[in-house]
Amino acid sequence: MHDPLLSVKDLNISFDQDKRPLKIIDGVSFQIGREDFSVVVGESGSGKTLTALSIMRLLPPYAGCSGKVLFNGEDILSKKPEELRQIRGRDISMVFQEPMTSLNPVFTIGYQIAEVFLAHEKLSKKEATERSIELLRSVRIPSPELRIREYPHQLSGGMRQRVMIAMAIACKPSLVIADEPTTALDVTIQAQILELIGSLREKEKMSLLLITHDLGIVAEWADSVEVMYTGRIVEKARAGDIFLNPRHPYTIGLLESLPKRKGQKLIPIPGQVPKFDELPAGCKFTTRCRYVINECHLREPDLIQVGEAHFSRCIRAMEI
Repeated sequence: MHDPLLSVKDLNISFDQDKRPLKIIDGVSFQIGREDFSVVVGESGSGKTLTALSIMRLLPPYAGCSGKVLFNGEDILSKKPEELRQIRGRDISMVFQEPMTSLNPVFTIGYQIAEVFLAHEKLSKKEATERSIELLRSVRIPSPELRIREYPHQLSGGMRQRVMIAMAIACKPSLVIADEPTTALDVTIQAQILELIGSLREKEKMSLLLITHDLGIVAEWADSVEVMYTGRIVEKARAGDIFLNPRHPYTIGLLESLPKRKGQKLIPIPGQVPKFDELPAGCKFTTRCRYVINECHLREPDLIQVGEAHFSRCIRAMEI
């Protein structure tokens, strides 16, 4: 990819546990092009959110982080705190999983949106309020002139998530990271939020990184997909290749567990994601894989190329 907007290179994240580092993210690398829609998919506990937080430098102080996160060619991980404050919200923004815990309950919606403009664009309070109303209208919140005076608890879950999206796109950032933005919403509202995010991305010409556990989302929207398991990327490819020609047993399992047609049974992946301090030797998917052979237990496979822009971390990738 020529001149990517974001390039994550050999990202490693460790937590201190009993005076020894416990590696959570292991050698993650991927790129996002300008105006691209990229998806990181995997079960809970696979390291998706930590990877996203590292891009924003929002990791807890006890987390050790190495590697490079290049945004417009500059390493986010080497930035000073005052430089980061200028980047967050203006150049890179994030929509978090649960808006009720992300919005401040003691301030009005209008105050919290206007704060973004006051911090990054030096507008007057009146101008910031007017822009906040426009933003709420753009994310399809009815009667925005009234809603800006309300508090988060007075809005539904779907409307709170729309407010979070409005705050994320306020300064027209180059990259928006959406961390499972539909998790707490019902199915109908999920579809509306995803359609809204997709249309705003195209209108504002932003790049989007969507974190999700639902491969069904990938089919309609994404340009590229990274599949994560136990803190590693196990497969990455263009979205179409992931659906038509998956080359890792974990990706195959995720696809088989999707509902297809009425009356057809789902095929769940057996077991669950192992804890990071109890990972098996060799390939980390061996405890749940139906394609496992003895060699899988001996060493962890590298991420190898199996097609054009298609990579898999499986020694049997060309057989399955």
